[in-house]
Amino acid sequence: MAIAYREWRDGDDLALLEIWGDPETLPAEQFRAALAPSSESPWRRCIVAEDVVDGVAIPVAAGVVHEASLHPERLWAYVEVARDHRRTGIGATLLTMLRREAERAPSGTTKLRSKIQPGTAGAAFAEWAGMSPIQRSRLVVVDPEPLKLPVFGDGSDEAASERIEDLATGSVELSDVVGRYYTSVHHWDTPGEISIGTVQRLFLDDRTGAHGAIVLRAPKASAFGATVPATRKGAIQAFAVSYAVGREDQPSDVFLGHEPRLDRDDARAAVRDLLALIAHRYPVLLELDDAMEAVTAVVEPLLESGKARLRGSETLVVSD
Repeated sequence: MAIAYREWRDGDDLALLEIWGDPETLPAEQFRAALAPSSESPWRRCIVAEDVVDGVAIPVAAGVVHEASLHPERLWAYVEVARDHRRTGIGATLLTMLRREAERAPSGTTKLRSKIQPGTAGAAFAEWAGMSPIQRSRLVVVDPEPLKLPVFGDGSDEAASERIEDLATGSVELSDVVGRYYTSVHHWDTPGEISIGTVQRLFLDDRTGAHGAIVLRAPKASAFGATVPATRKGAIQAFAVSYAVGREDQPSDVFLGHEPRLDRDDARAAVRDLLALIAHRYPVLLELDDAMEAVTAVVEPLLESGKARLRGSETLVVSD
């Protein structure tokens, strides 16, 4: 076996797909999309390992390191080696080469992060490389009628309409809450300041698949004190953004969150009430990070009682 290393070239994706076959894990499927020619903007370096047999070079492995539009404190890195070429030092060599490339990243950071699923070859490689978990993420399907429906005010439709509202995904008010919530639950890998435009582009634009949002508001408030009837809409307490799914029989993909300035009990109550509403008739799919404390506190008991279930294996974000 004679291994040679070079930069990624057009056509390598098809050649490697023939060798690798289907992705073994969800992170592998996601990271394969990042394997592409090296570039300066966005900054990316991609290296291919070839096995040269009788003068014929066959791509068998690849690795990539790149900056991300969010979370600038670390670089994303990924290495994949064909099954019959593992444990031969190819992955270790690729990672060493990627670390050297990372030293020249424009951001100035050299810390790496990746995603793995426990018990896989990728997890074993990450552990060998000195990378440890910094966050756990799970996909959870919440079955219909998981929680008792909330009663607002006097229980009338009018009282409910003051608290529950369909909101356009282009709403600046919604974008502000979504951006601050995303930042608050990613304190472990801070995204820095996120503009309203960035929030809309990454989470709420039509191209993301976002096609609807529902919010839970605080009770109406008066701008002139308690003696004057309340007319002003209450602030958003919780939000649920839904995304298009490929098939009608699939659970609705939902981003569920809350106003990060709420205290713990109020955040949990707001999330609980909104989840009860959006999952009353149809199942919903949530991506649940351990850092999402309020959502986790509401969903964990549903997992334990069988009213919610995991979809696939958990994913760990690992870093050096």
